[in-house]
Amino acid sequence: MDIIIYAVLASFFIALAAGYVGVPLLKRLKFGQQVRDDGPRTHLSKAGTPTMGGVIILVALTAATLIFARGSFEYVWFALAVTLGYGLIGMMDDLIIIIKKRSLGLKAYQKIIGQLGIAIIVAFYAYNSPIIGSKLIVPFAGGMEWDLGGWYVPFTVFVMVSMVNSVNLIDGLDGLASGVTMINSAAYTVILLGMYQLYVTTGLDLAAAGISNMMVFSAALTGACLGFLRFNTYPAKVFMGDTGSLALGAALAVGTIVSRLQLLLVITGLLYVLTSVSVILQVGSYKLRRKRIFRMAPIHHHFELKGVPETKIVSFYMMITVLLCLVAILSVN
Repeated sequence: MDIIIYAVLASFFIALAAGYVGVPLLKRLKFGQQVRDDGPRTHLSKAGTPTMGGVIILVALTAATLIFARGSFEYVWFALAVTLGYGLIGMMDDLIIIIKKRSLGLKAYQKIIGQLGIAIIVAFYAYNSPIIGSKLIVPFAGGMEWDLGGWYVPFTVFVMVSMVNSVNLIDGLDGLASGVTMINSAAYTVILLGMYQLYVTTGLDLAAAGISNMMVFSAALTGACLGFLRFNTYPAKVFMGDTGSLALGAALAVGTIVSRLQLLLVITGLLYVLTSVSVILQVGSYKLRRKRIFRMAPIHHHFELKGVPETKIVSFYMMITVLLCLVAILSVN
């Protein structure tokens, strides 16, 4: 338990320190956000706010994880590598936006190639792992496992890519993605603590060692997001950019993959799912009927255009996420 607290505190203070140094640096480098013309008019005032702040989260997450991880490093190295890999894709996207001074960076096919490439590596690695394998823990089933067999690889690729892009889509309001992800990672830390204690008492030492370090990883992610919120809450002093949003989605996804908790994402990450669904419905409706379902998608922008203040939308999303995460914790304990 102590190591969880240490990891949260360390990543929190590292994120604070990195933010106090990094945000002014990003301003001096003129790494300002380009705001899309078709977005909410209230967002035009955010143009020029430093972006690529996801580096702050990545520095804190990586440092705290490496400081407090113990014993078997294989899975935590894997989780960090995947997170940093997606963060690198996001950074390339952010840099193109900054350098070319436009609201769009990498082309869609370039992003998807990079995302799929890493996701396929993740899926095959997990499938062939003696600890992870093709079995998933089923919520509300008393520890029952579901063996996907050969379907595990495409399923895991889908989870990885979907999660990364869902977090990217929800990152549209100050503090929204970082706040919701912080709550998710805190919930997974609690769940992993319970799994660790179970593995220790049942003599599954190898599994316990891997889960122990993933618990540190998840705790560090919680602290990093909390520290980043100091600079990202309304009015944001810095945006995480795709550097942060892709990395956060990857961190959540790979954490559930290593711990075999992918099915829990439907519960804890329901707002991510609904955000993506709102975009799919909007695009599909417009292409088929030439009519929009929402005033704007993702759906949080719909609420904005209905006159709901940005801070209230973010607070509501975070409260709902807390409730969903409590349900998820109960579902596996």
